[in-house]
Amino acid sequence: MFLSPLETMTIIGLMMLATMITRFLPFVLFPADRETHPYITYLGKVLPYAVIGFLVVYCLKGVDVLAAPHGLPEALAIGVIVALQLWKGNSLVSIGAGTAVYMVLVQGVLA
Repeated sequence: MFLSPLETMTIIGLMMLATMITRFLPFVLFPADRETHPYITYLGKVLPYAVIGFLVVYCLKGVDVLAAPHGLPEALAIGVIVALQLWKGNSLVSIGAGTAVYMVLVQGVLA
């Protein structure tokens, strides 16, 4: 399916508008000169942990511990992530190394 130039530009314009709205709306709704509502502060404290928990569950939902390799790559990658996070305290390093360990195990070692 081909789009006409007008349709293409319309889609690009709408996506640009949607992106701008999502970027600028927080500054309009929560200006710096006003105090942030306590509920928003609460959400800012609890949502990061909730999202990480959701991502862990989502990533592990397809692991079959009854079939080879019995979730071993996932367990080792999680162990690397936890160990590096406790040791270094840097999420980027922890997640990056855990992803690398998982990919090496899945693509090479336990393939």
